[in-house]
Amino acid sequence: MTRSLTCSLEWMRHGTGLLLRALHDLGEGDLAAPTGLPGWSRGHLLAHVGFNAAALRRLVSWARTGEPSPMYASAEQRAAEIAEGASWSRDRLRALVRESAEGLAADLADLAGPQWDALVVTAQGRTVPASEIPWMRTREVAVHAVDLDVRITFADLPDDLCEELVTDVVARRAGRPGEPALVLAGTTGRTWSLDGGGAEPAGDPAVEVTGTPAELARWLTGRGAGTLRDRSGGVLPALAAWL
Repeated sequence: MTRSLTCSLEWMRHGTGLLLRALHDLGEGDLAAPTGLPGWSRGHLLAHVGFNAAALRRLVSWARTGEPSPMYASAEQRAAEIAEGASWSRDRLRALVRESAEGLAADLADLAGPQWDALVVTAQGRTVPASEIPWMRTREVAVHAVDLDVRITFADLPDDLCEELVTDVVARRAGRPGEPALVLAGTTGRTWSLDGGGAEPAGDPAVEVTGTPAELARWLTGRGAGTLRDRSGGVLPALAAWL
């Protein structure tokens, strides 16, 4: 399927709901627990998600007014605010995540017509239309809701959202040095292929993997292969970071 703005906005709402549900279940003492993200506790992750919404609001402002408004002043500024937020109390982090998400949703609701086509620049330096912002946010809230490790898994995400995650990751991994060649088949009928970036000797066959959209999304985003195996029953290759 081609990702639509309507789908992205709905996925964003769904992922935000899962994130807030997970956050509600966390106690004060749970914030210091590590996550699967190197060097980040749950507090770091929640601070990142909260400040990410604030950063995306700056892109929405850019699209609405035409005045350039970067997501972050610098990589150092982004890292510093996450480190600061990680030290906050549970209630303060809850407020940050909830209020920034509500503010972003309200700002997006105010965009209209050609404003969705206005070009903005992401933190990675990509120039994209404003209509990409809801998908950017969807990735953050959906995947990080799982990363909090509070009884939410990729299986809690809609199949079409997981399929779009697979499509996104495959596109980003294409041609990168060290990426394996893959042929992926979802149990819903979608298929994807990745030529790889020279990880395998010339002539080696692609790794063929079949799984649910949730299983494929989990593995491709670097959250572990779980019970996934290749067509021959072999263990899947480890993957480098996605973003």
